[in-house]
Amino acid sequence: MKRSPGVFKGGREARGEEVACVVAVESMGAAARWRYALKPASWPKVFVPAVFGQVVGALVAGRLSGPALLWGVLWTAADIAFIVWLNDWGDREVDALKRRMFPRGCSPKTIPDGLLPARAVLGAGLGAGALALGLAAVGGAGLGRPALLPLAALSLGIFVAYTLPPLRLNYRGGGELLEMVGVGGVLPALHVYAQCGEGTPAFFLRWLPGLLALSLASALASGLSDEESDRAGGKRTFTTAWGNTRSRRVTEGLVGLGALLWLVGGGVLAVPVVLFFGGRMLRRSAGAVTNAFAEQGAYKQELHRAIWWGTVVLAASLVLTGGRTPW
Repeated sequence: MKRSPGVFKGGREARGEEVACVVAVESMGAAARWRYALKPASWPKVFVPAVFGQVVGALVAGRLSGPALLWGVLWTAADIAFIVWLNDWGDREVDALKRRMFPRGCSPKTIPDGLLPARAVLGAGLGAGALALGLAAVGGAGLGRPALLPLAALSLGIFVAYTLPPLRLNYRGGGELLEMVGVGGVLPALHVYAQCGEGTPAFFLRWLPGLLALSLASALASGLSDEESDRAGGKRTFTTAWGNTRSRRVTEGLVGLGALLWLVGGGVLAVPVVLFFGGRMLRRSAGAVTNAFAEQGAYKQELHRAIWWGTVVLAASLVLTGGRTPW
């Protein structure tokens, strides 16, 4: 297996980590490498808002459409593959830079550490995007949803603008805002429409501001662990511009804002869940400083629990009450 030049430079301890990481990578079969490149731990970031959209759409329609639900699962799986593979391809240079800067960070990088060739990752990502568009075309015709294909194209297009040339806004500034709109807005609206034929019914708009606030919190926190490598690679993010401390403070404020917006909407059962895990996140905050990767991981884990479990509880409570809220 070929390794990127300049990777894993350092002293005796770094060379030991290099051996351990190389062994870990070389022990993977082809299927394991592709599965690793799909990053299953990140799937809830897309699946949770998708499920929420399906729930809201079913409540608006007054029934659950099995074909629309099946379409939603298949389309979301293709969308995830499109995002993670093309993101790895788009970030391959800054990922290699991070490996050189932090040689003891042993989590394998898909392309720089030789798990998969760049051309194969690019081809797989483009293929997943084509599959997602094909599913949207078929689903639009079969479900009687003519706007399904344009909405799907918009969702994919937001990611293209996020990480791929010529716009590449995640490198020029504004990537976090694109993620907020894509994950917190367009994605659930797409699934609402698949179920009920309406993209932005009033019932969905009640929850949209909270979804957007929490999605922005997640987007800001994702840049914490890449602060110095992104800055060295010329990547403009909120964290490279504001620094670690300020980014964490804004992230934490957005979690509180998201809970407040859901409370205003009537999601009283979801709010304690968001605040519970948000409180655990706050207790982790002091240790999640620049380059404290393990502490940042624990911080982001609590953040994701606040968002994902809060959204799941909100969806479940709406199902149990038939969409009725206290006010």
